[in-house]
Amino acid sequence: MSETANLSLPLLQSAQAQKHVTVNEALTRLDALVQLRLQSVTLLSPPADAADGQAWAVPVGATDEWSGQDGRIAIRDNGGWVYAAPLVGWRAWIVDDSVEMRFGAAGWQPVDAVAGTSGAATIFQVMEFDHPVSAGGAQSTATLIPSHAMVLGVTARVISEIIGTLDAWSLGADGSVNRFGSGLGLALNSYARGVLGSPLTNYAPLPLDLTPEGGEFAGGAVRFAVHYAELTLPAEV
Repeated sequence: MSETANLSLPLLQSAQAQKHVTVNEALTRLDALVQLRLQSVTLLSPPADAADGQAWAVPVGATDEWSGQDGRIAIRDNGGWVYAAPLVGWRAWIVDDSVEMRFGAAGWQPVDAVAGTSGAATIFQVMEFDHPVSAGGAQSTATLIPSHAMVLGVTARVISEIIGTLDAWSLGADGSVNRFGSGLGLALNSYARGVLGSPLTNYAPLPLDLTPEGGEFAGGAVRFAVHYAELTLPAEV
């Protein structure tokens, strides 16, 4: 046996020369895999600015030095890459998405997902983004709610005072100007908490709509959080 059973750490062999190389490789893998932090689970090619000790989940179709390593964890080490195979049940913090994920039959899925044995899952997501309010009347966000999302509600926070001739504003989507609230405040830290009695299900990407009440917008900024459920498919066979 030349490696450990779970983390595939290299083991010292009897009368082995250069023992420190094997020990250092094992410590490098431990340093990356214990309290696992993955920089991303979607990046297809190795980043040029990767720092030693950082790790990525290699997605299907990865290229360059990650080619052929689909599904494994790539760990930057001394300017090169070492790889580890995750086991079902491993958890990691995904840095670019700010979410905790668990490894299973369908790859990396958010921990709060309810998953079947084939990898199909119900995933609860929160998508946050900032919207700079432009001058004028009603406007839509550039960031879109994903298709096939089941929106449970939208919350918002004014992060830069909304100015203009308006008295208040309303937040809507999909043809309803006040689906998530009306008479909303303009001052810094004013908020909206729009909860739906029935989920809003859309089959194409969908913006949020801001409508001024009693006047027009001149400026400001709002931070939105879309709370939704997503259904994923069973794994391919």
